[in-house]
Amino acid sequence: MSTLLAPLREPRFRALVTGRTFADFANAVAPFALAFAVIDLTGSAVDLGIVVGARSVANILLVLFGGMLADRLPRSVILQGTETAAAITQAAIAVSVLCGFASVPLLVGLSLVNGAVSAISLPAAAALTPLTVPITLLAQANALVRLLSNTGRIAGAGLAGILVAFAGSGWALAGNALLFVAATLSYRRIRLPDGDRIPGSRPLAELAEGWREFRSRSWVWLVVLQFMLVNAINSGAITVLGPLVADDTFGRTSWGLALAVRTAGALLGGVIAAHWRPRRMLFFGVALVMVNALPIVALGVTPYLAPLLLAMFLGGIAIEQFSVAWDVSLQENVPPDKLARVYSYDMLGSFLALPLGQISAGPLAEHAGRESTLLGGAVLVVATTALVLCSSQIRGLVRRTPVSAGTGPH
Repeated sequence: MSTLLAPLREPRFRALVTGRTFADFANAVAPFALAFAVIDLTGSAVDLGIVVGARSVANILLVLFGGMLADRLPRSVILQGTETAAAITQAAIAVSVLCGFASVPLLVGLSLVNGAVSAISLPAAAALTPLTVPITLLAQANALVRLLSNTGRIAGAGLAGILVAFAGSGWALAGNALLFVAATLSYRRIRLPDGDRIPGSRPLAELAEGWREFRSRSWVWLVVLQFMLVNAINSGAITVLGPLVADDTFGRTSWGLALAVRTAGALLGGVIAAHWRPRRMLFFGVALVMVNALPIVALGVTPYLAPLLLAMFLGGIAIEQFSVAWDVSLQENVPPDKLARVYSYDMLGSFLALPLGQISAGPLAEHAGRESTLLGGAVLVVATTALVLCSSQIRGLVRRTPVSAGTGPH
């Protein structure tokens, strides 16, 4: 455990991880509360998919711009601004729900704004970690960021379920706006030397340079293609169909518990990732993505709480192994001054099909049935992952071990 906590000795890392934990706490509350706000408003799976999909559309349109900004401007300042804007948009959604004037067009508009803010913040947050710790602590730092962020998600999912069930979605959204304010205050404590800020004056040329870095490594774009499909399926299943299954079976509070259990699995996965660092870290991480088919199967075949909780827990452990392996692989192999732009292309590809998954989940379920839709999605997750594992680069990518670490590869 002392090895895992070593990055906390760095003041800049402490500020970063505190801000990300608050932000993830808030982001766990937001989609849960918003989903049930739409269900209470119209009861339509199609409307829910449109509102959720609007946020993803904004992510797609602006994430490259966010990556370019993060390689040009102080990343901590970007995060301060985006978290402040997120607080304002969530507060506006809360007021519309609490005061009774919420409508689908209004929620779509606010979701677009919130998605734009998220798109600008994501590359900055991902690329900031290696600037706050020595390279010898990079794997532990990424594991700890995700460990504490997942703690925030557990608390957020659990609190969201309680607030939505007993106080309503409006109050849950209001509380989440305050959490974004806390994230802003934490990011204000990050101070980076001037040398860590990468200047630039040619946006299109910088984006082209980032694209060359991205496409030059087949292991990068293959995994991004994999997650283009995996994320779309997971989002449609968990974000759109999950709340509808919950309303018809085990209830909203239990759905909040299921989301919290998935994050608890990710919490344990973060501890495992900090101590188990195989030489072919990316290969094992990608292979474990198959486990994320289990929650989709549980929703489709056995919409009962106990098997769903087990599947969500195992899925959380698995995705965390991939996430830490992915971050470490990118941060070890991509030059620091291009890292945020490569992250932005990664996020663009990963988000590209999200609106399609979210918007189409409702109509597909109405046409083919929820069970068939969910089981078909689970099969696609397994098949896509198996294809990506055929890549020799993914099977052969080996972790780098800094000379100063004084140890061989794990």
